[in-house]
Amino acid sequence: MKILFIHQSFPGQFGHLATRLARNKKNKVVALTMYKLAATEGVEVRQYSLIRSPAKDSHPLLRDQESSVLRAEACAAAAHALKHEGFAPDVVVAHPGWGEALFIKDVFPQARVVLYCEYYYAKEGQDVGFDPEVPALSFEQQCLLRMKNATNLLSMEIADAAISPTQWQKSTYPAWAQEKITVIHDGIDFKRLKHDPKAKITLAKNDRHGQITLSADDEVLTYVSRNLEPIRGFHALMRCLPRVLKERPKAHVLIAGGDERGYGHPTPDGATWREHMLKEVGGDLDMTRVHFLGRVPYAAYLHMLHITRVHAYWTAPFVLSWSFLEAASAGAPVIGSDTPPVREYSEKLGVPTFGFFDRTAFEDAMIERLARPVAKRRPVHLPDIDLENCLREQKRLVENMERK
Repeated sequence: MKILFIHQSFPGQFGHLATRLARNKKNKVVALTMYKLAATEGVEVRQYSLIRSPAKDSHPLLRDQESSVLRAEACAAAAHALKHEGFAPDVVVAHPGWGEALFIKDVFPQARVVLYCEYYYAKEGQDVGFDPEVPALSFEQQCLLRMKNATNLLSMEIADAAISPTQWQKSTYPAWAQEKITVIHDGIDFKRLKHDPKAKITLAKNDRHGQITLSADDEVLTYVSRNLEPIRGFHALMRCLPRVLKERPKAHVLIAGGDERGYGHPTPDGATWREHMLKEVGGDLDMTRVHFLGRVPYAAYLHMLHITRVHAYWTAPFVLSWSFLEAASAGAPVIGSDTPPVREYSEKLGVPTFGFFDRTAFEDAMIERLARPVAKRRPVHLPDIDLENCLREQKRLVENMERK
């Protein structure tokens, strides 16, 4: 069987599946990517590059579409090169979000196409219009949001099947598209989450404090996000901290995440959201106990989960973070926002939830959990997000495509 993976940042969500399929020596697995990242065992990775950059004078509503077409064009050129070398995939597995899958069926008309359906934008009822602090979209912005789905729709039209990681993410798509989508999570590797009661995190000396070593014996509040931004409740967290740190004078806060804009809106003053929120509440915080770690390696992130007394998670109605599922599955004390993506798993994982904007409820929960003595961790194993089970389902879906 010949399988082609397409992801601009391969392996992305496809690393485990590509590796598993490549273990079968009867399979030939190739990947096309723009940004070549970590090597994936058994997978031949080819890079592609844009033939030209987007035009500066493109119509504002077509800039995303031009970028998608340019990526699709580059990906199709790389696919033609593979075809010229004699590689014709039976199945193509692609992330359609940036446009790469648009022309793949024109290069390989006999291939079955499986898409990864991560998110479908909406003008209301999801992330847009959720936060009252975010200015309402102008008419042009509404039109632009509608146009963001054009690549999604054109890609879904050629798809033979699709995968979404959660029921809620599937539900964001139009009804006709949902008929093609099977819900299979990317998979959580429970073995990597085994609790280490001896874990420690050492924070280097800086201009605010000397070297600090924290363990599970300390009162540690943790927060993790790819980027520090309101769509993941960073502003909500920061507004909770003055009261929490005042009532728990020995508590420390570990905040992991980058300063890029991320998924949501920029700050009104052009600063990063970290800088913006420190301007708002920094004067009320003991900054010797608030630690911004930036983006951390996975091993350091796991240590955060091992030592935390309470892990706080917020998300607007948007893609659910792996960190929420991993923290709760590992048995860390997690509190979360009462939003649809979290609600899908919160009861199964035993996670109490509070209104996204209910600051008092979050503060009370943080304070109460920080005051609790260290307790034995109770991991929660959910079969429907177990990595091996998810891989088995993903692999079955891909292999069944060859037989159709």
